[in-house]
This record gives sequence, C-alpha cells and structure tokens, in this order.
Amino acid sequence: MPMLKRDDAEIHYTVTGSGFPILLFAPGGLRSQMEMWGGRSAAYPNGFPWMDPRETLSDTFTVVAMDQRNAGLSTADVDPDHGWHTFAEDHFALMDHLGFGKFHVLGGCIGGSYCFEAIEHDASRIAAAVLQNPIGLWENRDTWDAAVQGYGETVRARDPSISEDTIRSFGHNMFGATDFVFSVTRDFVKNCRTPLLLQPGTDKPHPAKTSEEIAALAPNIEVQKEWRAPAHLQESIARVRTFLARHTPG
Repeated sequence: MPMLKRDDAEIHYTVTGSGFPILLFAPGGLRSQMEMWGGRSAAYPNGFPWMDPRETLSDTFTVVAMDQRNAGLSTADVDPDHGWHTFAEDHFALMDHLGFGKFHVLGGCIGGSYCFEAIEHDASRIAAAVLQNPIGLWENRDTWDAAVQGYGETVRARDPSISEDTIRSFGHNMFGATDFVFSVTRDFVKNCRTPLLLQPGTDKPHPAKTSEEIAALAPNIEVQKEWRAPAHLQESIARVRTFLARHTPG
C-alpha cells in the first residue's frame, strides 16, 4: 500500500498506466478518496455517473490517484491555520515524490476546487485541468456546515486532542473565507490562463450556477454540457482524453 509520509500526514496513493501524468482529485467532499471513482453508493445505487479515470485513461497517461488527508486511508494532523493550501502542499509533495514536474489535474466535486488551488499554487506545473461537477456556494451553506461537522467527528474520534475550535477554524478556512468555488476567487478564475475542460454540475452540492459562472469567467475553457453515464459516458471519456492529449506537452 503506497504511502507518502510527510511531517504531519501519511497520504495513501496509487499509480497506474504510463505516459504524461494526471493527478486525480476524487469526489466526496472532505471524504475525497480514490474509491469514489468507481463502484456505487447509496446516492448512486446503479453506479457513479462519472468515469473511473484510473481505468479509462491509464492506457495513455500515468494516472495518480490519492486519498486526501483524513479521508480513506490517509491520516493527518489538523491545525487552525490549515486550509486549501495545506491540501495543495500534499498534492505537490506527492508529485515531487513521484518525480513528476509538470502534470494534468482532473477533479470531481471538491476536486474542481483542488484543481483551481493547484493552479494558484504553481500554474507553471499544471498543463491542463478537468473540472467535473465542481462544488460552490449557492443556496447550500448547510451542505458545507455538515461536511465540516462530519470531518470534525472523524478526526476527533481518532485524535481527541484536536479541539472543536480547531475544527471551526479549519472549516472557516475551507468554506467560510470566500464564496464561489471556495479555494479561489472570481478574479483568479477570470485571469486563469490554464486550459480548462468543464463538465458542469446540476445539483445542490454542485450548483449549476457555479458552473455557469466558471464558464463565463474563465478565458481558456471548453464546456461539455452532457457528460454523465450511462447515456454520455463514452462521449465524456473521449472528450476528456482528447482535451488532455491536446494539452500534453510535446
């Protein structure tokens, strides 16, 4: 079981395929873990409506999947100043560990915000980004309050020394300091030159309004409106593959 050991975290990851690297940020909110790419859940009893990039893209790319800190098999400390930048530091540390300089990012749900944070952290290393079902703040404050509460219960069950005040501070840094997509501002997206492919969201955690704003603001973006399985799964795979191949450095 591959683990990246950091000073304050152990990050579980897998690597499949070969070729130019893609770092995946799985769906699941603060429970973002690689098993959310495949299989099914109570919300999706007939299977997830998105592709599993570990299977569909590994014939062409090196696909790096991971459990985010304190999700799946990854564990980490929680400090009051932790936030989006903390996750980005994990992401770049993992790619450094694997010896990858420049790479694509592909994120579902909260992964779209991780993609934007990666670009903000070091745009020179991100060749292109796929934003699938991105989260945002739009008539859903209770969703993110509940996400932070659940995260707090998970980490405090493992380490009771993590205080409720620390969890509140972390939650504010993640979902209370800004609105929109949480990790970056509208001005950042407006000036983002990284090539983006957007597969829009349509429900409460992944508001259509947020995807519409991203599409309107970003200067270098493509939008695939119909992408969900089963009807559009093959179209989605083909579009993502073509987009990433076009923006893979020669």
